[in-house]
Amino acid sequence: MANGQWYPKEWPERIRALADGTLTPVPTKRAATVMLLKDTPTGPAVHMLRRRASMAFAGGAYAYPGGGVDPRDDDHRIRWAGPTRAWWAERLGVEDSDAQAVVCAAVRETYEEAGVLLAGPAPDAVVGDTTGEDWEADRAALVARDLSFAQFLDRRGLVLRSDLLGAWTRWITPEFEARRYDTWFFVAALPQGQRTRNASTEADRTVWIRPEEAAAGYDRGELLMMPPTIATLRQLTPYAGAAEALAAAPARDLTPVLARARLVDGEIVLSWPGHDEFTKHIPSTATAQTAPTGGGPA
Repeated sequence: MANGQWYPKEWPERIRALADGTLTPVPTKRAATVMLLKDTPTGPAVHMLRRRASMAFAGGAYAYPGGGVDPRDDDHRIRWAGPTRAWWAERLGVEDSDAQAVVCAAVRETYEEAGVLLAGPAPDAVVGDTTGEDWEADRAALVARDLSFAQFLDRRGLVLRSDLLGAWTRWITPEFEARRYDTWFFVAALPQGQRTRNASTEADRTVWIRPEEAAAGYDRGELLMMPPTIATLRQLTPYAGAAEALAAAPARDLTPVLARARLVDGEIVLSWPGHDEFTKHIPSTATAQTAPTGGGPA
């Protein structure tokens, strides 16, 4: 049975165009996504959402809360706690302002899409409840970009808790894709007192699921996922709890993973360095097959 690897039908044509020089790669945009974890009696669970089938990019695929950087995420007025911007810049391999923007995007997107906020009234505290009409009004304003994250934190008297995040891995969308992102993946534990909900207009379902259970669903072809999602799920399976995964994050290699496409003996060979399970061999003149439309948790 085929697994649930997301595979757009237009990839072979775009790969051939890139190879013959008729396709120019589009620039990448900075993005961040968060693997939100919580402990359960049977081990850690991760929060996932299923992208609506109508979405132009990865429709029907399971993913984590996340999205692109808002230009205002660079705002120097962001209230900040935890490791310094310089520390994060070195960890992420970027400039100080870019580091703040990526970390801010991770926290902001998690709040926008899951209703979970990694911020608190003091550097050693975190908010315990983000429900209610006033919170929802602020969240909606963030989504609409009527309110910057700096303004939101100031209004609430909160500081961003960068120490609640652990940088896990970094993936760059292949050069043949029409939309490209340079995405940092983070891990974080669900703060005590908070709870997730489906706050995203891009998702039709969310669920807490053990990484090994989600990976098994992918292997059976029941859950559709992009390579970075299933790769990170497999990487989470050895850990007995959220704290253990967070403790492992500082030692993780953040060398970007970028797919490569090359012509070999009349075939297009698509591969992701260090992730052999995603390698695909496509006849250079063939029409692509779409991946399974997997169901189940998101």
